Amino acid sequence: MTTTAPAPVAVPAGSGPWQLARAELRGRASVKVSLAIIALFALMAAGAPLLSGLGGWAPDAFDKSAVDPYLGGQPIGPLGGISADHWLGVEPVTGRDLFARVVHGAQVSLLIAITATAIVVVAGTAAGIAAGYFGGRTDAVLSRLMDLTMSFPSLIFMIAMMSVAKDVNRIVLMTAVIGLFGWPGIARVVRGQTLSLTHREYVDAARVGGSGPWRILTRDILPGVAGPVIAYTTLIIPGMIATEAALSYLGVGVRPPTPSWGQMIAESANFYDTDPMYFVIPSVCLFLTVLAFTLLGDALRDILDPRGSRR
Repeated sequence: MTTTAPAPVAVPAGSGPWQLARAELRGRASVKVSLAIIALFALMAAGAPLLSGLGGWAPDAFDKSAVDPYLGGQPIGPLGGISADHWLGVEPVTGRDLFARVVHGAQVSLLIAITATAIVVVAGTAAGIAAGYFGGRTDAVLSRLMDLTMSFPSLIFMIAMMSVAKDVNRIVLMTAVIGLFGWPGIARVVRGQTLSLTHREYVDAARVGGSGPWRILTRDILPGVAGPVIAYTTLIIPGMIATEAALSYLGVGVRPPTPSWGQMIAESANFYDTDPMYFVIPSVCLFLTVLAFTLLGDALRDILDPRGSRR
């Protein structure tokens, strides 16, 4: 069985690399679908208060009339209590509106994932460029720091830190902890790209022409590594979303009444046989978001960093 590559997209003559990349992305159906899904959940997260207001329920409001106290708090009605009042049904026992908690959970999950990714990308890019360009002792120190950070069992350390820290903002702490362990991966990628660019002719010419290190790094090196960084950023985001969900699932992440998808999936484990919709709805949201970012990241990596996609 053979697979065929996407048909080449016609672009105007003389187009630059970024114009070629945009044209190539527009020609891929998977990219269009991924962007549509990402836009849907991003709008859902941004408009969470408005959407839950349209549904008529706050994410922490109980509706005891929507559950049956004689059946262990099971939702009244088919498919987990889906009705005109509760568009996606309700949580068992509490009767909290599932639609309101899903949209607010999207806000929390995406906020943590995108903020942690920003920390990882900025710190990793800065460390990678510094190590690759300056070399010598700077490279040795930063490379050993990368090795040290990557040698930690990060998930166990995250669980320990989140368990010990009690009276702190859980969203801020989780973002900082996830970002702390994520930067060495992209730093290594950027360091390798920087090493290949440091002795290019245009960099040597800028150095001979009297340009300082800061100007060379920002004007010559950074644009050269921007493509791989953008590609790998979209591949980091789904990992961050999954990490937040895993920590919340294990009970050391976001705590009730603040909703998150991982927390909802953990709570639904007790009801999957009697109310499967409570498990299915946040799981589908998590799956679609991770899949969309992964497909978009794969496409960007193939186009912007073709050498990296063959490694």
